[in-house]
Amino acid sequence: MNNRMSITNNAHWLLVLVASICLLPGAYAAEIIRVDASESQSQSVLGSTVIPYKEVTLAAQVPGVVKQVAGEVGAIFKQGDVIVQIDETTLQARRNSVLAQISTAQAVLQNSQAQYTRELVSPRSKDVGALPGFGLPAMFDMLAVRPFADSMMGGYDSDMGRYSDLMSSATVVSQAQSSLQQAMSQLQEIDSTVRDAKSIAPFEGMVLERLVEEGDTVQPGQALIKFGFVKFKRLQADVPSGLIRYLDEDMVVPVRIDGHVETMAKVAQIYPIADPSRHTVIVKFDLPVDITASPGMYAEVYLPERNKDKPKVAVIPRTALLSGRSLPSVLLVNDSNVSELRLIRLGSDQSNGMVEVISGISVGERIIDNPPPSASSGWMPTAK
Repeated sequence: MNNRMSITNNAHWLLVLVASICLLPGAYAAEIIRVDASESQSQSVLGSTVIPYKEVTLAAQVPGVVKQVAGEVGAIFKQGDVIVQIDETTLQARRNSVLAQISTAQAVLQNSQAQYTRELVSPRSKDVGALPGFGLPAMFDMLAVRPFADSMMGGYDSDMGRYSDLMSSATVVSQAQSSLQQAMSQLQEIDSTVRDAKSIAPFEGMVLERLVEEGDTVQPGQALIKFGFVKFKRLQADVPSGLIRYLDEDMVVPVRIDGHVETMAKVAQIYPIADPSRHTVIVKFDLPVDITASPGMYAEVYLPERNKDKPKVAVIPRTALLSGRSLPSVLLVNDSNVSELRLIRLGSDQSNGMVEVISGISVGERIIDNPPPSASSGWMPTAK
């Protein structure tokens, strides 16, 4: 009984083994193919940084003590909002002093205009109201002596005297107007300085870096904060000058942000000059609006290398790679129609499941496609 069961089990295992051997070539559909040639699709990977669409540095325009800083790093402000306020007490005191000067200049101008009008209507040279004797000596002088002097002596001209008095009054009016204008100009200058004591957001954006604190003493030109428009973002990369010829504005290239966010970016700006020490050119790329990224993040830009003089590279299907190996390898069929194991070095992936081979095999050589996992040197597919 036991012998029969043993014979039956052995028969079952034998049938399974035979079926496996018969089905092995068909399951893997192994075949011998030749290594094709294709243009390389290798890419250069460059590091870049996420930057705001535009960025400005707000600096102090007047000396003084920082009175207020409206927000921390990351705070959002609308266009026209005050971000940093410098103490303006001294400026307000100067402004009040100039306002007093303006009031004085206006009073002087009004008085000079009144004196000029009086001289025009009632000349001082003909004023007899302040003379004694009811003005009789003055009237005699005006009616008899002066006409006689004008006609006979030739040494006196009453009209010239009146003209001189009018010009003197007009000069006083002009000087008063100049004093008022000078005071008004000083007021405009102080008002402009008062406005400069406030750092105002030039556009809607976010505080990128805060460089001062409340109570700090600042001087003109000292940086206060960095402010950027972050609704749209860009990448900035230093591209080697040898790769610039492969780039054009509005060209779209793949990028990877922070190691996991993959998207496409458009070439927005290519600087016309290169860094003389590093021999690189600054290139800016526009990112899609819906991409989540913060200024300062690291990103990788993949630039194509289109070199017409570069020879074609060998390409093979990924199905020709032996599975379960620590290093990429294929079965190469030699001139004796015997397979041998060959280690290869892979390059960039191409379309339709093809991959570039940098070294290990050459174009035109024969390899085995779809080899079984257990295949090794000497294994050959069954002839169909």
